[in-house]
Amino acid sequence: MRKYLVFIPGGLAACLGIAMAALSVKQPAHRPAPAITLERTQERIERGRYLYEQVAHCAGCHNERDWDKFSAPTQPGRTGAGFAFPEELGLPGKVVAPNLTSDRETGLGKWSDGEIVRAIREGVSRDGRALFPFMPYSQYRSMSDEDVFSIVAYVRTLPAVRKQQPATELNFPVSLLVKFEPKPVDGKVNPPPKSDRRAYGEYLVKMGNCIECHSQAEKGEIAGGKEFAGGREFPINGFVVRSANITPDEETGIGKWSEDRFVAKFKGYANMNQGNAPKHTQANFTLMPWIEMASMPEEDLRAIYMYLRTVKPVYNSVEVHPPLSLAQTQ
Repeated sequence: MRKYLVFIPGGLAACLGIAMAALSVKQPAHRPAPAITLERTQERIERGRYLYEQVAHCAGCHNERDWDKFSAPTQPGRTGAGFAFPEELGLPGKVVAPNLTSDRETGLGKWSDGEIVRAIREGVSRDGRALFPFMPYSQYRSMSDEDVFSIVAYVRTLPAVRKQQPATELNFPVSLLVKFEPKPVDGKVNPPPKSDRRAYGEYLVKMGNCIECHSQAEKGEIAGGKEFAGGREFPINGFVVRSANITPDEETGIGKWSEDRFVAKFKGYANMNQGNAPKHTQANFTLMPWIEMASMPEEDLRAIYMYLRTVKPVYNSVEVHPPLSLAQTQ
């Protein structure tokens, strides 16, 4: 018996090697891109602009932003030009939000409408590769057909910006595990009626992926039981901010906020823009797109508030702007 045991370590290594080789060539679950050419109506383009800039906030990752200013407004003429995320965020490799403009060499100029739709909702690139889910396609799967069509229609209007972004390069084993993330969207997807304020608010919160920033993470996953409770730390550009607790906890969240106060918090930035935004300091540093979201319709903000009132209250006191010396030691 003992003579056979000496072969086990080698056998296990061989099996592991075969499995790794198989995973390295595995393609994510996907379907052919829809063969569609979208009509670019003005209504659809304007809806797409709203979703791109404010609700889904594609602008937060795909625009070149002015990180020296409050809320990091978009630099003039750099909408959709792409962005390489800084190393201090602790991502599993080099993660890049690609150029979305109509440039044929460095942007989406050669992509079909259906390929862009598939990438947004299903997480599959034009060549069949799995996209890193920093773009929250698991949340976007519930985005309605008309809303994703509107985003694509708007993106198609972006002036070409010739900027070759580097490719995303993920560390092992994430580079293999990410292949299991994409899932095809089957059938027609409709939005909930606006008359159902809670359901529509949940729809907007999912599209905004609010849960990602406003929840602590453990080993790359949202910590169970702490959804929307804040505390996630973001070190960027020499500053540190922690996301706020937006659960209805009355002591540490927004449980004592009225609906009007919630709306007023957003509307308070309505007169701020890239030109007059103050400089970022440790006391005001934020990734929250206040400048863009200030122009959201009140009915959408009220729907978001309605939904957040129904999530589980979590006691979690957060110092949103910790002293840098304290943040850097934690």
